[in-house]
Amino acid sequence: MSQETILDRIMSRKKEEIQQRRRQRPEGALLNEIKGMESTRGFAHALIQQVNQERPAVIAEIKRASPSKGLIIPNPDHFNPAEIALGYFNHGASCLSCLTDRDFFQGDERFVQQIRQRVTLPVLRKDFICDPYQVIESRAVGADALLLIMAVLSTSQAQELESAAFELGLDVLIEVHNEAELEAAHRLKSPLMGVNNRNLKTFETSLDVSLRLAALMETDRIVISESGIANQDDIRRLRQNSIHAYLIGSSFMKSDHPGVELGKLLKPFLGD
Repeated sequence: MSQETILDRIMSRKKEEIQQRRRQRPEGALLNEIKGMESTRGFAHALIQQVNQERPAVIAEIKRASPSKGLIIPNPDHFNPAEIALGYFNHGASCLSCLTDRDFFQGDERFVQQIRQRVTLPVLRKDFICDPYQVIESRAVGADALLLIMAVLSTSQAQELESAAFELGLDVLIEVHNEAELEAAHRLKSPLMGVNNRNLKTFETSLDVSLRLAALMETDRIVISESGIANQDDIRRLRQNSIHAYLIGSSFMKSDHPGVELGKLLKPFLGD
């Protein structure tokens, strides 16, 4: 019998959480909330615009903790998602990503609303989306895009969730870890293809994963390298291989001033 992984535990808990949320806020109530909301901000458009000019497009992430690293931020009392978002906005982020999983990442969907009120950048709700209810919820909390992780979804599930997202005006970032997931992801329509450099079993990261899978990707997709990007040399290596979009979180969140760290990382590339 195979040993239960962290991902298995997350998805098991997520299904329980969705049932609880449905009882608290039924789909009908969420759909009514959406009716009066402003349009989404064009998450995919913001990235594509930068990538087409071969400029570094950073999705700067706001996260408090992770299962592999525990608490990431140096001073938990000073964790203010809206202020972190403003720092990212002021130092060159193209988009934002916000962890909303509570049990394993100490996130909250309310963070998305706080961020949206503070800055005009498009926001990705980063969570373990596996049910159409979460798609509606993502739009209702103010997200502009959501993440679909192929490691936890069948192809038909992912197609259903993507279709539901598009119907509500949300963009979709598809995440893959290996060749089999990439092959399945090619059956989806979103141009945004994230390659997670983290091995889900060992939690080790390697940029080689992005380079390997990018070479197999359909040419009309935008490659977004995720996890394990820590310094300017990492960005240079990815750019030399025509990868111009990056999702970066932990290396920024370790600092008291995540936005300043983003500015330092981008500085050599802004004159390209």
